[in-house]
Formats: sequence, structure tokens, C-alpha cells
Amino acid sequence: EAQLVESGGGLVQAGGSLRLSCAVSASKFDDYVIGWFRQVPGKEREGVSCFSTVNDRTYYADSVSGRFTISRDNDRNTVDLQMNSLKPEDTAIYYCAADKDWSLRYFSEDEYDYWGQGTQVTVSS
Repeated sequence: EAQLVESGGGLVQAGGSLRLSCAVSASKFDDYVIGWFRQVPGKEREGVSCFSTVNDRTYYADSVSGRFTISRDNDRNTVDLQMNSLKPEDTAIYYCAADKDWSLRYFSEDEYDYWGQGTQVTVSS
């Protein structure tokens, strides 16, 4: 079982940057796939970025590729999401999620068993 806590959200102007952090409490952190998702009220939750535990590759949604960077620290049990060149359409609640099994459906929320409480990111125009 894993417990996740996000931090780092806030209000930023368009073009600015934020760094989100996900602290994971788990017996074997490096066994877990960690993903970042976001959700706007009234819309489905969408995958943003994730790490594969199979090949150590990172994956990004097309909408954030080149602007967001995911990083993982196995010593600190954290997964960060560096968000640069933020746009108003990036405004959402951001969640980190974890699962022990890697899936090719890595941006499907159904593939993750553990979720944080979310952190609000607001980008003003």
C-alpha cells in the first residue's frame, strides 16, 4: 500500500513556472509506477506524465511535452513535476498516482490504485 501527498501548487502568470512534488510513503518506493494527472471541473481526469518502472522511460501528454519534466528521487521517495511556460489551459487540480504494475495504458486513471489528494494549479492570463 502507498500513500501520496502532493505539494507545490499555486497561482502563477502565464509563461511562469511551478514545481510540484509528490511524496510517497511505501515500503518499496522504486517498485511503483508514478504518474501525474490533472482534472478540470466538469472534465475527465487526464494523464500528464509518468515514469515506467520497466524501462525507466518517461512519458508526456502531447499538451505538455517540451514544457513539463518529470523526475524521480528514489532516495527521497519523491516524484517532481517541473512545469515551465505555463498556459492558462494548464489550470487544473493536479494529482499524483501510483501503482505496482506497469501498463501500456499508463495515462488511464483506471491503471492506478493509489492517489494523492491533489493540489491546485492556477495560471492567469
